[in-house]
Amino acid sequence: MLRASATATGTSVDLTAIVGDGAGDGGVPHGGLLMAFAEAALGNDESLLNDARQRVRDALGDAGLVDAAAVIANYSALDRVADATGIPLEPAKETGTADLRAELGIDAFRRPSLPARSG
Repeated sequence: MLRASATATGTSVDLTAIVGDGAGDGGVPHGGLLMAFAEAALGNDESLLNDARQRVRDALGDAGLVDAAAVIANYSALDRVADATGIPLEPAKETGTADLRAELGIDAFRRPSLPARSG
């Protein structure tokens, strides 16, 4: 979605920031801060989450914090549902994202396919 949004708005983003060392903002305003918040929200360290949450609130205000938390929750939920139900990546999306997945090396995270169910 970020790549499509950036293309549509003519914005330059560096998507390698999502798989890098966490430095930089990827060309997204407050990108480093938002990535740190997402990592903390999906992690297990409550003090890290509290710190990240406060830094987002300080930088973006209450509305920005709510928006960022909603995006994290939505992506997390969608990913869990897709994983739990074994939804495969659609062929058009697989083809359309091949270059990006190769550049970022994210195919290494792909889970093996589930065996076909019989009966």
